[in-house]
Amino acid sequence: MKYKHTVEERFIRYAKIDTTADPNSTTFPSSKIQKDLGRLLVDELKVMGATDVEMDEWGYVFATIPSNSEKSNVPTICFCSHMDTAPDCSGTNVKPILHRDYQGEPIVLPDDPTQIVTEEKHTYLKGKHGDDIITASGETLLGADDKAGIAIIMDFAKYMIEHPELKHGDIRILFTPDEEIGKGVDHLDMEKLNADFGYTLDGGPEGSIEDESFSADGLKVTIDGLSAHPGYAKGKMVNAIKMAALLVDSLPKDTLTPETTSHREGFIHPYAIEGALEKASVEFIIRDHQTSKLAEYETLISETMKSIAENHPGIEYNIEIFEQYRNMKEILNEYPQVCEYAGQAMEKVGVKPVFDLIRGGTDGSRMSFMGMPCPNIFTGEMAIHSRQEYVVVQDMEKSVRTLIELIQIWENKHE
Repeated sequence: MKYKHTVEERFIRYAKIDTTADPNSTTFPSSKIQKDLGRLLVDELKVMGATDVEMDEWGYVFATIPSNSEKSNVPTICFCSHMDTAPDCSGTNVKPILHRDYQGEPIVLPDDPTQIVTEEKHTYLKGKHGDDIITASGETLLGADDKAGIAIIMDFAKYMIEHPELKHGDIRILFTPDEEIGKGVDHLDMEKLNADFGYTLDGGPEGSIEDESFSADGLKVTIDGLSAHPGYAKGKMVNAIKMAALLVDSLPKDTLTPETTSHREGFIHPYAIEGALEKASVEFIIRDHQTSKLAEYETLISETMKSIAENHPGIEYNIEIFEQYRNMKEILNEYPQVCEYAGQAMEKVGVKPVFDLIRGGTDGSRMSFMGMPCPNIFTGEMAIHSRQEYVVVQDMEKSVRTLIELIQIWENKHE
């Protein structure tokens, strides 16, 4: 394929735009700055010649590359990435640095020389000698999660518009806000999107096809204690703060925690605790690849809290459970061609497909249950949510070529 890729240049430009999501915000998107990137993408898509280009009130960016197929029943395929970056690490004043022809040497990030990207810490780099690596400067994340995906989709769109001889059905492009804080599709209009199948571009290593995610619930325990003057509290006071701490301490420590599990093992994770003497709360995220196990973990919390209440008369408590997302494998199993075609496309460009699971969720997890089966495929983004985040330019280019083959496979497979 003779084509001068634009992913490198695009990614570096996009990475400089601060799009950090704000988990404490009550607006959508959670930070207005996400729309800065959205507006730029709208302008660039229009210049390319895409149609139906718009950013709606919620910050979703839509575009279409119309079908040029003579066939009437080719499915509409959506390619999606998210515009926001994680609040775990600063995304302000990102300074992307391009390291040409990487040969295995330690990469010292200049704005904080204590941040050193090495093959010992990042073993993926051992297979990338001769490739070009992009990092940040040491004080921020890079934002490859998921601006690498955006750059890939934009380069793919440019290629398809410039090569009308390649037959394809309707292609829909979607860029979302607030994926990093779990709200990426909260206001997405699926009728407007109008796609049959989709792919998120938000995966890591070359060749990865992530077709399985966690199933996820949120759980909140609110505890009401009994107040009394501390000088005269004997037999009267029940401290809600202590009860909250006791709840967390009574749950498993050597199993069922993020720090003790891997692969398909689930966990119970208390991530926020607050309160005072009379009222305290603990918030949990509950995760497992088997949806049925969520109820087991939630029962464990409930029974533990019930025992604490029985041993500390006077307290009252309430437990709220709310669904967050479900394992997309449950939907993708019904449409095996979605992942099969992605694997075939990778093989056509010399990439070995590797089916993998996500110990988390993506926009694709939720969109799969909203009517658009949607696995996740690779971008080359690695060490995400950290100051040592990096992306491999050649991985991004291989992902672009994968999409070009993939959209033609969809057209060829349907009469």
